Amino acid sequence: MRRSKGLSFYRKKRKVSSGLIKEIFSWIFGIFLSVILAFIIVYSVGMTTSVIGESMEPGLYSGQTIFINRFLYRVASPKRDDVIVFLPNGNQNSHFYVKRVVAVPGDKVQIINGILYVNGEMAENTEMYDKMADAGIAENEITLQNEEYFVLGDNRNNSEDSRSANVGVVNENDIIGKAWFRWMAPESGIGFIK
Repeated sequence: MRRSKGLSFYRKKRKVSSGLIKEIFSWIFGIFLSVILAFIIVYSVGMTTSVIGESMEPGLYSGQTIFINRFLYRVASPKRDDVIVFLPNGNQNSHFYVKRVVAVPGDKVQIINGILYVNGEMAENTEMYDKMADAGIAENEITLQNEEYFVLGDNRNNSEDSRSANVGVVNENDIIGKAWFRWMAPESGIGFIK
């Protein structure tokens, strides 16, 4: 008897190999790992803000975009000379302030004759920064408590910073993160913030 060469609905059953299962799981794991890594990167360095005002010139200019590392201060505390982004007094209705940390918890701060003193010693190069015309609240010695930081703008005489009663010392809970990278501006270009 001769077989018909017509349509056949019989299919050969395929076996799922262990190699195929391993490849599927490696793709799923790779995608999952990529999503987690992307989330961490966006959370830690994906936030940006613009500098408002002239208080950080000549390093940062008004309108310049900066990237904020929000992750760093979850594992470490701000250090002297870090440029931080914070909300003054935690005020959610305020714009972000960008200033330099000049004193950390436990330090004693005072401005005498326009010069910053930390723990009784002159704290900065007087050639780099102008003498401050107004000592503000730092006219009298201030002792920083736990989680308190004293910040100043690099353009000392054109900055609302910890000398001002409106800002005062900055609490660690009000710090958004470290300003770590500046985006293009005609005056200072792009690069890491020092």
